[in-house]
Amino acid sequence: MDVGPVSIYEAAKTGDFSKVKWIVEYSRASLNEHDGRHRSALHYAAESGNPEVFQYLTDRCGLDPLEGDKDLITPWDIVHENIADCVNTPDKSGYLAIDKYLEDKYGHKYEDYYRNPIRTGFFPDPSICRVGEDYYMVNSSFIFFPCIPISHSRDLVHWEIIGYAITDPKWAYLDELEGGRGYWAPDISYYEGRFYIAATYRLNDIGPVYRRQMIVSSERPEGPYSEPVFIDEDGIDPGLFNDEDGRRYMLLNRGARIFELDKTGTKKISEPRLLYYGSNKRAPEGPHIYKKDGYYYLLQAEGGTGPGHRVTVSRSRQLMGVYEPCPYNPIMRQQDEEATIQRCGHGDLVETPEGRWFMVYLCGRKLGDGYSILGRETALDPVTWTADGWPIVNGLKGPSCMQVKPFADMEQEKTDYSQEGISPCGLPLDYMTPRTFKSDDISFDIKDGKNRWSIRGSKAPLSTVDARNIVLRRQTSFKFEYEVNMRIPALEEGQHAGITGYYDENTFFTFGIINRTGKNIIYSFEHIGDKDRELISDEALPDDADEISLSMSTEDFKRVLSYRIKYGSSSDGIDEEIIFATLADVNYLCDEGYDRGKRFTGALVGMYAYEGDGKDLRVEFTNPEYKEI
Repeated sequence: MDVGPVSIYEAAKTGDFSKVKWIVEYSRASLNEHDGRHRSALHYAAESGNPEVFQYLTDRCGLDPLEGDKDLITPWDIVHENIADCVNTPDKSGYLAIDKYLEDKYGHKYEDYYRNPIRTGFFPDPSICRVGEDYYMVNSSFIFFPCIPISHSRDLVHWEIIGYAITDPKWAYLDELEGGRGYWAPDISYYEGRFYIAATYRLNDIGPVYRRQMIVSSERPEGPYSEPVFIDEDGIDPGLFNDEDGRRYMLLNRGARIFELDKTGTKKISEPRLLYYGSNKRAPEGPHIYKKDGYYYLLQAEGGTGPGHRVTVSRSRQLMGVYEPCPYNPIMRQQDEEATIQRCGHGDLVETPEGRWFMVYLCGRKLGDGYSILGRETALDPVTWTADGWPIVNGLKGPSCMQVKPFADMEQEKTDYSQEGISPCGLPLDYMTPRTFKSDDISFDIKDGKNRWSIRGSKAPLSTVDARNIVLRRQTSFKFEYEVNMRIPALEEGQHAGITGYYDENTFFTFGIINRTGKNIIYSFEHIGDKDRELISDEALPDDADEISLSMSTEDFKRVLSYRIKYGSSSDGIDEEIIFATLADVNYLCDEGYDRGKRFTGALVGMYAYEGDGKDLRVEFTNPEYKEI
């Protein structure tokens, strides 16, 4: 059969089964190839709506209907898009037949699936525990306050922050730390009626001590937690383990070292001992131990935190070893260098009441040439146990894009802002600040249906570790809009306030109002290490302007900054929206976007005020709204 220069993608998209079959079985085409959007031939077959082509590529060629493209769109997604699209696909019979075939193949309906990552944005280094039917997870917070978010779920998919491990500024010890330091890789466990959270406290590189281990505890998962206790043992990523005999232990890297704790879990009572260095032998960290069927299973993260990141496992009949490596290692790693979900590792296992197992682990979704602007996120995949007793994550296929929900019909609705949704430090649970703040510098309340913020200006600029009074939340989507109303403050020369896209003191941008030569002027400012870029309006704000709405519209690395001015109390006195600036590429808000210091977090958005050496400045903000697109 002569098919000419037709590619497998073209043949699949047109639904021409004879051409597809000939290309597969007689040409030199490789079914491992993907197009520029990381789509396989099965994505194109899904567009065609031809069940024969789709089933052939799935059953006979082994292409995966649940594999995501660069936007994590799967072939099954495309089928459903076409079922719902009445205009372009008036005849849905082929798509409905494919949908039915997939339901029969997997034993689940399309609606039975969740998507990875389950915690989007800056939620790295997950640790998880279960108490009854409730699941609790902690993630690294680094220099952000309050420290170490604690999230709750009933279904392992939908999570909500319920508290923090450290909410008292006097107990945080963050004030002089550079970005990327602070609290690393926490662990949460439950022991005799109390929740315990341990984390590495990472200091600046000025020595002689660089790392200490911190432990807090509480009877309630949301806190309040006890004053931190510090253990002076070097290493990172503490994992707490409570053995069946009641003895308690802490694990640390390098490799997996173990030492015993006292009954309170706050004092080291033995010297560290190496259990096992690791299977990969590169950057072994994140150790966790589990007891199952007479074995101690040691889970480790290895390969560094970049594309080579992975999870490995070993086991021993005795806690102190010797440990044998799993023959299936790594049990989690992204093998496809072009896939969107990358850097998968640092996992923790949890068992459901029904005896099923799952693993939470960190990952990063890349854009462009490998930039992960959302930071390191949290994913979830099922764990099965082999006949010879080894845990296998997602059938050794790497991270899933689309996975069956652990529990059917158990969605949790996220609560709206309420007084119960406020941390003891006074911030809503989804907001935080770089380092700590004084209680009278930032205030938040809800009145007449409005979320109202009052922020005192910082005396130090945002480009220093002494900057305060920057209030931030995680960027959780590649496309979003962030809008805040700000009452126009009485500024002195050089003072400014507004909204910010922030990574750390080394890389950020601001957008708002600055006072120059006695006039309030719209401006934007980018700070990228030693380089600054500023754009200032030619005209001053009108003297009768009372309020300004500042907006940030985002698509991948592009930020469109716009504003509207309001006059007086009349709702009619509002100017049309004006686009002030377009920042074409803010990849400096990524881990990979700048090479200075420790960069392990992710992009954030929020509000700030700067008073410098001028008079006291307090800025009023209302109703900050973050909307994913």
